[in-house]
Amino acid sequence: MDLDKISFNEDGLVPVIAQNYYNGKILMQAYANKEAIQETIKSGYATYFSRSRQSLWKKGETSGNLQKVIDIKIDCDEDSLIYLVVEEGPACHTGEESCFYRNLNLEKDTKPLPFEILHKLYEKIEERKNTKPEGSYVAKLFEKGSDKIIQKVGEEAIETVIALKNKNKDEIVYETADLLFHLLVALVDSGVKLEYIQEELLKRYK
Repeated sequence: MDLDKISFNEDGLVPVIAQNYYNGKILMQAYANKEAIQETIKSGYATYFSRSRQSLWKKGETSGNLQKVIDIKIDCDEDSLIYLVVEEGPACHTGEESCFYRNLNLEKDTKPLPFEILHKLYEKIEERKNTKPEGSYVAKLFEKGSDKIIQKVGEEAIETVIALKNKNKDEIVYETADLLFHLLVALVDSGVKLEYIQEELLKRYK
């Protein structure tokens, strides 16, 4: 990256958004000067400039919640950046994954956004597997074991094929959602993370 192309403000800073590389979630907003960006590129971990301390700030240096930077994007006006990161802990000092966890009414958002739903479902399935809440459909699937989970994937795959054959859009949407859900259960059961699937698909994208 040619840092001379960046339009820093009068204080020599540029706003930086940290965004989750895998699910697209906006994590936080901070500022960086030229030195902070150079350090980010050199170390591979997100480094910002603290306006209150007037010094460089490596995210997670004390908390351990580091942000491994996969790529850096610049906007069309060349006056703001995005760090695409893999988190090693929550971004927010409150312990929330993202600093943007509330709406304008200062109410906490609990419903996932469309682009993160698969990752959130995966996390919820992992949680149900570990906590085994009474009455949970997912917990019951795990109790019945891998063979039952695999059987359900097969059943949902057949129902999806039938829906596709019938060319009924409502059925296709419903059955595909069922299939994806049970595939997520099977992935959790097998210890295969969604990120592994994403990386494999990236290899195939040409």
